[in-house]
Order: sequence, then C-alpha cells, then structure tokens
Amino acid sequence: MSLGFYFDTEECIGCRTCQVACQDRNNLEVGIVFRGVGSFESGNYPNAVIYHYSASCNHCETPACVANCPTGAMQKDAGGEGTIQHDDELCIGCETCVNTCPYKVPVLLASGITGKCDACKPFRDAGLNPVCVDACVMRCLDFGDTEDLRSKYSSDLVNALPFLPSPDTTNPNTLIKPKQAALATGYREVLI
Repeated sequence: MSLGFYFDTEECIGCRTCQVACQDRNNLEVGIVFRGVGSFESGNYPNAVIYHYSASCNHCETPACVANCPTGAMQKDAGGEGTIQHDDELCIGCETCVNTCPYKVPVLLASGITGKCDACKPFRDAGLNPVCVDACVMRCLDFGDTEDLRSKYSSDLVNALPFLPSPDTTNPNTLIKPKQAALATGYREVLI
C-alpha cells in the first residue's frame, strides 16, 4: 500500500486555506509552511491562464530525505503505510534532508531541528483526514491509498508538472489532476 495526496488543479482557487490549516495544526511560525500554495500563469494576453498548486510532502516511494538522513530521523512509517515520518528525538538539525529533497519539503525550525508534513498521522490514526483535506473549500485535496485515489478520481492523474522536479528519482505519491494550462512548459510563477 502506498498512501499519498490527490490534488485537483482544475478546481483550486488559490485561497490557501489548506496552507493556513496546516500552519495552525502544526503551530508553525510565520513564513514556515509544511504545505504551501503557489500560483502560476501560462500563455500570453489575451489567452493567459492562471492556476495554483498546493504542495506538501509527496511521501515518495524512494525518498531522498530518508536515504540521506545520517541519524535515521527521516523514515518510512514503521506501520507499513509508506508515509515519510520525522523522529524529532533523532534529528540533529544538520539539514541534510532539507538539502537533498528535490521538492524542498523539510524545513529547519527555530527549535534547531527539521520538520515536515506527516500527513497528520495522529489525526489519521484517530480515523480523521489530514487537516488540509478537510479545510479545502473546493474539495481539491484528498488523501489515501494511491490506487484507491486513482480509481476514485481518474486514471489520467499525473505525479509531475513542468515546474516540479522529475519524479524519476523519488517516485512521489502525489496524484495531480492537471488543468491543461498546468501542463504547459511556458509558465511563470506569480504572486497573488
């Protein structure tokens, strides 16, 4: 079983409610995010199209953060679900995970250790969804077994977009329903 996120770029309005819910749940400082929303534009006037992307840990099949962590603080969940978890007690704050993750997901916290999305494991263990999933007003996010998500939403889902790193190395477990504009190689990140 491989657990991961589903994200629908066609429906996302870029409201960042998922980002705020994650920051709140994790009691993160201003400027630190475990889930961040970026906005992009492709095409040219009068045919420019904007789209948004909500990113967090991809809970990769072959995670660079786990492979390179010198203390074992980054690890695949021992329960067999496949999510990437962080052991605060083992972390020495060396930032190896920060520097080796192609998606730039782990972040150094003020406490001197790194942190990242754990897919709200304590909530899921209690039978709840990750907070970002429930917070999304457009229902663009979901979490679960990637095969079940593929069956539920579409077999045409992708795990890469032109602005993301190649999925070949880490095999991310994020499934994306791409807006046509999100597949264009000519894109620009925009601030909204």
